[in-house]
Amino acid sequence: MRKILLLAAVLLLALAAVLISGDPRVDARIKKASRAPERNGWIQVHLEGSPSDIGFQHGYLLSAEIQDAVATISAELKHEDNKDWDFYRKTAREVFWPHVEQQYRDELSGIADGLKARNVKLDVWDVVALNAWLELPYYDKWYDHVKPGVKSTADHCSAFVATGSYTKDGRVVIGHNNWTTYSSGERWNIIFDISPSAGNRMIMDGMPGLIHSGDDFGVNSAGIVITETTISEFNSFDPNGIPEFARARKAMQYSNSIDDFARIMKDGNTGGYANNWLVADRKNNEAASLELGLKNTPLLRTKDGFFVGSNFPADPKLIKEETSFDVNDAGKSENARHKRWLQLMQEYKGKIDVAAGQKFLADHYDAFEGKVDPSERTLCGHIELSPRGMPTWQKPYAPCGAVQSKVTDAAGAERMSLTAALGHACGIDYKAADHLAKHPEYAWYKPILHDMDSRPWTSFMAK
Repeated sequence: MRKILLLAAVLLLALAAVLISGDPRVDARIKKASRAPERNGWIQVHLEGSPSDIGFQHGYLLSAEIQDAVATISAELKHEDNKDWDFYRKTAREVFWPHVEQQYRDELSGIADGLKARNVKLDVWDVVALNAWLELPYYDKWYDHVKPGVKSTADHCSAFVATGSYTKDGRVVIGHNNWTTYSSGERWNIIFDISPSAGNRMIMDGMPGLIHSGDDFGVNSAGIVITETTISEFNSFDPNGIPEFARARKAMQYSNSIDDFARIMKDGNTGGYANNWLVADRKNNEAASLELGLKNTPLLRTKDGFFVGSNFPADPKLIKEETSFDVNDAGKSENARHKRWLQLMQEYKGKIDVAAGQKFLADHYDAFEGKVDPSERTLCGHIELSPRGMPTWQKPYAPCGAVQSKVTDAAGAERMSLTAALGHACGIDYKAADHLAKHPEYAWYKPILHDMDSRPWTSFMAK
């Protein structure tokens, strides 16, 4: 018996030695990376090194989450557009990949390598398709030869940036909440702290597996802070350009100024995932709005003012030439939220700070009805509660709305930090079983839809 116990102890020690030493190649790639314990639903990861190293670390540290994200997004796309995941893998390989520059090819391939090291059966085409997920509806319309205005792409998010006399300290403040399905939104819970071998350091929120933020809120070490809201009912797409996910990541990584940001985003623009980008430079307290259509790309700037976003197109030429959006329909979600933003900017002029920004993103005032009534017309969106003012892409009572929020200011950006809240910032919890029982038409969500509790605001800083 003693011999058996001794042999078992020797085997355990040998196994422990193998686990500790591991594959020298793997150990070298993840040596500088880390995954922090979950905080209020968020997972912060530190990634550092060359593009391939950063990718490998990403895939290795978030392997289970990436596998889950692919399963979720593929199910959503299948239901929405009746195309299976193999169609999007092929699109990733044949349409998007040829226009991705080498450093991001290396990073995407690195993610696939990290997944393989964790025995996850996904390859680089799964990773590229996941990264292109938000652009795929635009490609689908082009591929299916859909006429403008017949099928609208999804709109997401409410956001603001303010500076000068509008903020408490005269410096920039910026905030954003992400609107999407609750099934994908509950998984939008990664804080990426990335220190690349080239370009600026970044801290940004994101989905597991994405090399860009996706909902696009981030700070870089050059003092540039970036966010956006999607342009509703946008109808242009060019498959021969650079994928939006690659341009958005490059802009986050290499922008040292607002001019840099605009140049990178315009270079090779496809019109995919068309956004009104809100940008701030904490170094000179300048704020900007880049409304990035395909044919129209107006850039506005201010050192004493604000820009807001709630998926409404603003430039008259862009509206006419590239959207089917009705700016005169005051009951539309986008227009009602725009009106509310303008009210809040005036009400809080000279008082806007991080705390005010957090309050804005939890706001339930319906500016169309003139009363507090959480719905798709309020800045903290609750599509699951009401069919009024529906975005054209969504159905009544769908499990969708605001899924998480972020705010920072110039002082926070200088520290490479932000505050974030997972779930509805207003404090309302979403319970999947209760909702699906009331609306069985969404039963197909059941395998991928979980509860989405409202979490407290939490501060994150690059390590």
